[in-house]
Amino acid sequence: MAIRAIRKDSDEILRKVSKKVEKIDDRILTLLDDMAETMRAADGVGLAAPQVGILRRVVVIDIGEGLIELINPVIVYESGEQQREEGCLSIPGKSGIVKRPKKVIVRALNRKGETFEITGEDLLAVALCHEIDHLNGILFIDKAISINEQGRD
Repeated sequence: MAIRAIRKDSDEILRKVSKKVEKIDDRILTLLDDMAETMRAADGVGLAAPQVGILRRVVVIDIGEGLIELINPVIVYESGEQQREEGCLSIPGKSGIVKRPKKVIVRALNRKGETFEITGEDLLAVALCHEIDHLNGILFIDKAISINEQGRD
C-alpha cells in the first residue's frame, strides 16, 4: 500500500468523467488499498479515484463505521432532503452548505466483483453522493448554497 498525492481543485482531472471499471484486476485492488490508506492519512471520510489522478469509477468511504469500497457505484434510490456542511480533500481551506438527499441506496461492485447495495442515511448519504459526484467531474462547490473560505478541509 502507498499514500498517493491528492489532486487539488485547479487540476483538470477533477472535472472529467471517470470510466467504468471493466475488470477487477490487481491494479484496481491496489488502487482500492492505496486510496483507503491515502484517505486515512489525510483524515478524510471519503476519496474517489479521480482525486488521486485515476479516471476510474472507484470510491472508498469511512465515516467511522468501517471501510466501504465501491466499484462502479450508481445511486438507485434517493429520498428526503438535508443540508450539511461539506469539505473536500481536493479543496483545502473551503467548506460549504450543500443540499443532498437524506437517504440513498447505492448499487456497486465489491472487490470480488459481486454486486451489492448499501443504504446510506444522514452523513453516509452525503458521503456517497459527494464521492459519486467526483466520478462525474462534479465538486461540492458546484452545488453549495454557501461557501466558507476558512472552513475545514
